[in-house]
Amino acid sequence: MVSTLAECLALNFTRIQFTPDLMPSDITGTEVLQEDRSTGARQLRYVPGPVFTNVLLADEINRTPPKTQAALLEAMQERQVSAGGQRHPLPDPFFVLATQNPIEQEGTYPLPEAQLDRFLFKVYVGYPTPAEERQIYRVTTGIENKQLIKVLSGEEIPQLQALVRRVPVSDHCLDYVMALVRATRTTDDDRPAYIDKWVAWGAGPRAGQALVLASKARAALDGRTSVTIEDIRAMAHPVLRHRLVTTYAAQAEGQTPDSVISALLNDIPVRRGADKVDGHVAQVFRS
Repeated sequence: MVSTLAECLALNFTRIQFTPDLMPSDITGTEVLQEDRSTGARQLRYVPGPVFTNVLLADEINRTPPKTQAALLEAMQERQVSAGGQRHPLPDPFFVLATQNPIEQEGTYPLPEAQLDRFLFKVYVGYPTPAEERQIYRVTTGIENKQLIKVLSGEEIPQLQALVRRVPVSDHCLDYVMALVRATRTTDDDRPAYIDKWVAWGAGPRAGQALVLASKARAALDGRTSVTIEDIRAMAHPVLRHRLVTTYAAQAEGQTPDSVISALLNDIPVRRGADKVDGHVAQVFRS
């Protein structure tokens, strides 16, 4: 699915299979000693790793120890790799998708909270419906070869990303995002009572940034020129679920990050008129 996405967007695709013996340099690249046979001079040359691509699939990312998992941190946040005192910029656009096995399975390592925070979404992929599964069997066991059509070019994607950032968002919507994010923290004065019981670690400011950007993207994809409260509520679960750490008491009661987010969406009040934005700003976006 990910390689098909990359091909339809005319982007380079790389897949890394994460294993217990994978080293950080296997992802980011390494320096090798190179000798000039004519002069005998030796120098270090940086050999880029598979992270230097447009679309990177980190398959079974929690099958490798945290040290190697963290090798993606700088790449995902700064869009660069540092090696030998040099900065090596990554291609633009750069997009990381990762799959992980259920943490209860043998040989898995939970991802550090700092790395989880770098992912925009956590999406659950369940089993297909009976009709979908039947279609999978039919398509993948036949001889029909579908020809993919490129719908975008790599140069257009940064332009569309810039367009999403221009989508205006009202102060009321920002206040609602901030109320949701801050309510997940046990240090916030306005948190609901169940947060102290169910949440060990709440969402940070990066979660609010992700929720605003995701809401802007949803509005733009829907052809609207401003963010609404419904956009924020629709994006809350995939944006926040991997940024909340629940307590043992919550797990004993059957509470999950999703159920905590649902409770917050029910309890955090929405001020009416929150979808209105400055008319001039909306007009600038339309132009």
